[in-house]
Order: sequence, then C-alpha cells, then structure tokens
Amino acid sequence: MSTSTAADANQGLSRFHSLDLLSTLIAVLRADGAVQFANAALENTLGLSRRTLEGADFSAFFTDPALLQTALAGAKVQDFAALRFEASLRRPTQDPVPVHVNVAASERMGEMLVELWPLEQQARQDREERLREQALANKELIRNLAHEIKNPLGGIRGAAQLLEMELESRDLKEYTQVIIHEADRLQSLVDRLLAPHRHPHLVGDVNIHEVCERVRSLVLVEYPQGLKVVRDYDISIPEFRGDRAQLIQALLNVVQNAAQALTERIAQGDAVITLRTRVARQVTFGRQRYRLALELHVIDNGPGVPDAIKERIFYPLVSGRDGGSGLGLTLAQTFVQRHHGLIECDSVPGRTDFRILIPLP
Repeated sequence: MSTSTAADANQGLSRFHSLDLLSTLIAVLRADGAVQFANAALENTLGLSRRTLEGADFSAFFTDPALLQTALAGAKVQDFAALRFEASLRRPTQDPVPVHVNVAASERMGEMLVELWPLEQQARQDREERLREQALANKELIRNLAHEIKNPLGGIRGAAQLLEMELESRDLKEYTQVIIHEADRLQSLVDRLLAPHRHPHLVGDVNIHEVCERVRSLVLVEYPQGLKVVRDYDISIPEFRGDRAQLIQALLNVVQNAAQALTERIAQGDAVITLRTRVARQVTFGRQRYRLALELHVIDNGPGVPDAIKERIFYPLVSGRDGGSGLGLTLAQTFVQRHHGLIECDSVPGRTDFRILIPLP
C-alpha cells in the first residue's frame, strides 16, 4: 500500500473515533458485511482486538448469522430505514451474550451501521452497585463486630490462664488449654478482619506483570506438583500508581482460592490456572467510565463456584470449602477497591474466571 493510500485509509477511519466514547457496541460494515470499524465497547464485549475484527464477516459473530444477513439485505434495498431484532453474540472464551440489535444504512453509500445493546449490561451494573454497597456495609459491620469481640476475648484468655495456675489436676488443665487455644484462634481471626483497615495505602509505580510473577512463584512453591500456572500477558500494559504489596496480597488470595478449589485435579496432575492480562478501553464500572483499564483474569479448570454461594463469595466468612476462613476474597476485594477497582466472578463447572478491573492512567 502506498503512503498516500495508507494516509487516506487512516483518515477515513478517523471519522469513527468518536464512536469509541460510546458504551453502545457499534460496528460499521462494508456492503459485503465485513467489519470496517469496531468501537472499543464491541472489542471489550467480544474479547477481540479491533485488528482481528476488521475485515471479518460480522454475521459470523452471531449464534444465528442469518438474522444479521437478512437485516443487512433489507436495509440495503431500503425496505426499512432501520431494523431491530434480538440475537446472541458469540464470544471465543465465554458464553454468548444476548443483545438487542439495530441495523441502519449509513449516510455513506455502501456502509451499514450496526448498534448492539447487551441485555445483560443493566443487570451487570445493578450487580456491581450491589457489590459496592455490600462491601461498604461489610466494612462497617466487620469493624464494629471485631471491636466488640476483641475485648471479651482478652478477658476470657486472662481468666483461663489464672484458672490454670490454680489447678493441680493435669486433666483439668487440658480444658483451660483448649480455652486459651480457641481464644488465640479467635483473636487471630479478629486481627485478620481488621487488617485491611489498619494497613496504610503506600502508593508507588506498579508493574502488574511483576505482581503476577511474584504470586506465580509463591503458588508454585506451595503446589510444586500437579498444578500448571500459565502466563498469558499483554506486555504493552503500562505501569500505574498503586500499592504493590496490597495488589500482591489481593492476587495471591484469588489464586490461592483457585488452587484450593483444584485439589482433585492437582491430585490427578491436570490442574491449570491461567493468569491473563489485557487492556480494556472505554469501560464502565463503579458508576464511572474509564478510558483505559487493566483486566487481570485468574482462570482455573476446577469444579466451579457452588450455586448456593455464587452471589455471596465476596462476603466475609463465606467459604466454599470445609475449614476455609471465608476472608481471602473479602480482603482481595477490599484491596482492589482501594485502587478504585472491582473483582467479578464468572463461573461454570470446569471454568471459573475471576476478573480484576483497575483503572489505568
């Protein structure tokens, strides 16, 4: 392609750049149904880059390609100025997303404009808002509850120690040891509940891949056999300002949670956790729209999150396994929210995906 031709092509595409500011999914198609332009919202939903989408037959991304093909044929001959219908978009690594579609002929000859509104978008925003409100309520509840428990615990432990000093029978002293041990265990739990509120937020430059590598090495030391931790990094992601220690702890909690769910597969030797980093553009979460955001996925091939706790996995003291404290994901969510971010979970048997979203500069 000559320099002038390439410049003309870039200039032609530049008129679409304002579409990147919209949360609506938009594709501009050529007369043959191939993608001429896909905005950032469509890229994020499909999980594919603009470069991958451009030139592709857009109907192939529908579970029923004939729906779009029929609409395009009707719009071309101007049987209707616009055509609306409901369909589902295929996604390479996730379930299809239901969308409401509007097809219209563009002002330019031979161009078609396709607008798509995910039917799940509103539900997702409502879920995010509930999560945020619940996290704030949990924070206040935990703080009050921990302080209420802390003082009586000290009294119970002290009284048990004094009682032990007065007892001569070794058998009876075993009971006081049980009281002291359980008081210490509860004290440790209370300290963990209060930990995120005590830690100062130490901000510095963070390279997310250094964080991932640190967590990866820690997990592989704990699980040297039967577990494979796969890297799938976008090395173009820039550094950002954040608390490196808190992000390491947040990611470690999520990855350890995944590893603990993979106990059976680790025993079989086919457990896999994937750490995937991507840049999302023009995304909305926490009632704010961000030009760029980090998407960090922790994907495992375990049994999935039980349906009974799916909506409550970030609540304190909720655990899907026996002996779990139910604090790991709560602390992870707290630390990520300190970075104005959010953790989401999408889980089906055989594939659980924890997605960490953090705004980028």
